[in-house]
Amino acid sequence: MSTPTTVGIVDDHTLFREGLREILETCEDLRVIGEAGDSGGAVALVREERPDVVMLDIEIPGDDVLDTVDKIRTSSPDTKIIVLSMYDGPQLLRRLLSAGIRGYLLKSVHSEEVISAIRSVVNDPERLVLAVSRDSMAQIHAPAQNILTDKERQVLELAAQALSNLQIARHLGLTEATVKRHLRNVFVKLGAVSRIDAVNRAVAASLISIRQDPGAMPKGFG
Repeated sequence: MSTPTTVGIVDDHTLFREGLREILETCEDLRVIGEAGDSGGAVALVREERPDVVMLDIEIPGDDVLDTVDKIRTSSPDTKIIVLSMYDGPQLLRRLLSAGIRGYLLKSVHSEEVISAIRSVVNDPERLVLAVSRDSMAQIHAPAQNILTDKERQVLELAAQALSNLQIARHLGLTEATVKRHLRNVFVKLGAVSRIDAVNRAVAASLISIRQDPGAMPKGFG
């Protein structure tokens, strides 16, 4: 008999966790190995138990869901994350997909869909499981046109000129923390891993134009 798929459940409602555990434990190929009620507990659970799959509620107390996803993936890169939500929001879903989740299920789905989603992401390394509306799917796959806000575009254009976060902040009258937040949003929206990558992707998509003084070539470009 094959080894059961291990699952962690993260939700701040005890009754929901207990209900989901009962559903999953009816399947011989699934085994719940831990539960948590907040983001800190979620990361600790993954670090200690390294489950095959984590069922992660989108509104747990603590860190932002994107931060929690990032910490989980850092602690256990092989753990597949399936987000559970009451809301069908395409913008957040796009960002979560860029952050590396493997599934997004509305809490209104049937128990069979949850079980199927877990099995799918474990058995197929390339599989994404999304239980959302048709409108959300259309917006997720829409072209990147106008994906950046005006402020994000300004920050990225200055980053393309090799300005530091502090220099960008002074130029735009922002705090350095705000600049970092804008850059992080840009990375998520464009699926970029660095400033250079973000600039190259934005230029290729005609989202920004690079303005430079003659002879001043930003580091890493050219």
